[in-house]
Amino acid sequence: MPSPRPGRETVPSIRDVAAAAGVSRQTVSRVLNASPKVSADTRRTVMEVIERLQYRPNRVARALGTGRARGVTVVTSDTMLYGYASTLQGIEEAARVEGLAVGVRVVESDREGDVRNAADYVSDPSAGGVIVIAFDAAGIAVLHALPESLPAAAAIEPGVRGVARPAICLDEQQASAEATRHLLALGHRTVHHVAIPSESEHSGRQAGWRRALAEAGAAVPPVVPAGWDVRSAYEAGRVLAADPGVTAILCGNDDIALAVRRALFEAGKDVPGDVSIVGFDGVPGSEYWTPALTTVEMDFAGLGRATVAAVLAELAGAPQPAVSLTPPRLVVRESTAPPRA
Repeated sequence: MPSPRPGRETVPSIRDVAAAAGVSRQTVSRVLNASPKVSADTRRTVMEVIERLQYRPNRVARALGTGRARGVTVVTSDTMLYGYASTLQGIEEAARVEGLAVGVRVVESDREGDVRNAADYVSDPSAGGVIVIAFDAAGIAVLHALPESLPAAAAIEPGVRGVARPAICLDEQQASAEATRHLLALGHRTVHHVAIPSESEHSGRQAGWRRALAEAGAAVPPVVPAGWDVRSAYEAGRVLAADPGVTAILCGNDDIALAVRRALFEAGKDVPGDVSIVGFDGVPGSEYWTPALTTVEMDFAGLGRATVAAVLAELAGAPQPAVSLTPPRLVVRESTAPPRA
């Protein structure tokens, strides 16, 4: 970057960032727009240079012309569960690069009063652009309640209908189908499923599980529901542990897998000797569990970054950027094996 003139501060440009990072201007632009065409190492280098030079893209200034505050407000029902927290992390990272402040509004439930309070809060111009993490009924209800004129985008579960604004999701249906096929290929006659509350028969993880079983001509066992709390997952695991016909379980997330594993252990069931378990989400540290958990890794941080690019386009009145997220990936570890003869 050129040296500033005495007594005058020079504002860095995208050319300065590109030169300092040793990449092209187009590459810097792709990083700013959360494009998947940039390698992780290059993205990290560019973001470090952006932070060091304190570069702020012009499109943020253009967004201010809407009368909204220079920031984004995230509406979510949870800030601790891995998928929510990782999506929020991606939002914060991308917003920081753009020079945007990030606020969080927690919606307590999908009751009408809670939903209306959250929608009213973010309707104020001080909220800036709005991002809804709509992984559950409360988030989806807020998304539907937002005024049509409000610049907003959402990270959403697949299969949600009637959303008339940018909504981005990960293809978890295909991932759950792949996980189910993995267990069937090991020789298990069917796969049982402990579901998270946001699932439905025709979308997301449960739909992929059902599809894979149907395609294989395998029996589709009743879904065992669990809440977001590990206690309910543990109770679901106890139910499955008492059934001698259960040899493979697909869990709605990794926390559920951990609780189910505990229930199986208490029942004297070995994993994977007696029962194979697959988790979902790719919680950091799951590879160090005993046994190491086979799971589906989900790019929630990338999802969060993509929603920032989407809401910035809404603020600027620009076309929505192309979205191509890192697809979910099955990671096979020690918790799955062929059933005992």
